[in-house]
Amino acid sequence: MTHKTSKYAIIVAGGKGLRMGADIPKQFLPVGGKPVLMHTISRFHAYDKDLKVILVLPKEQQAYWQELCKQYHFNEEYQLADGGASRFQSCKNGISMIPTETVGLVGIHDGVRPFVSCETIARCFDTAETSKAVIPVLPVTDTLRFIGDSPSGRNVQRSDYKTVQTPQVFDIQLIKKAYKQEESADFTDDASVVERLGQAVTMVEGNRENIKITTPFDLKVAEVLVIHNS
Repeated sequence: MTHKTSKYAIIVAGGKGLRMGADIPKQFLPVGGKPVLMHTISRFHAYDKDLKVILVLPKEQQAYWQELCKQYHFNEEYQLADGGASRFQSCKNGISMIPTETVGLVGIHDGVRPFVSCETIARCFDTAETSKAVIPVLPVTDTLRFIGDSPSGRNVQRSDYKTVQTPQVFDIQLIKKAYKQEESADFTDDASVVERLGQAVTMVEGNRENIKITTPFDLKVAEVLVIHNS
């Protein structure tokens, strides 16, 4: 029996908005006339209208989100999964929504990264067809200083480092196996969970606009990016 190759995106939106200083969680804050999260979901459907989206939201935020969908007439298709106590648990809940025997790829993306380009998404999915685990990265442009145990620290070569973005795209069976592991403090992103299995991760180019909205300054930048992208 052959299985049709499937494509999924799990969009994880568990933020409480504490760094934003807002009462409303950051994924629901309006940018360019609609909530951040709606921009994010739309970006994945712009890449592939048939891609299946799983949105992971804390239970206590789901009713508010559904009210926003009515208010903004947001009708794009997605499945809703319950957020967990940690990002690891939230991702695990999202992954569990994919049927067990599914063959294909899944991208795991931060809900507050609404400006990922279709080109970045395509690079990640296309490369994952053969390499099974892909992350988008950018060069570090700032000078980096390693602190360690030293009070003064020391500069390090920024060419030795990359900044990591999402979506991180994986073979579905690989990521299902990876998330059967016990949660660990060493798991800083989905790639680190997969690497624990001994799987190599391939890097592809991200896009500079693919910022994670976590501060009021980011929100100001986001307003400019909406205009730029329109």
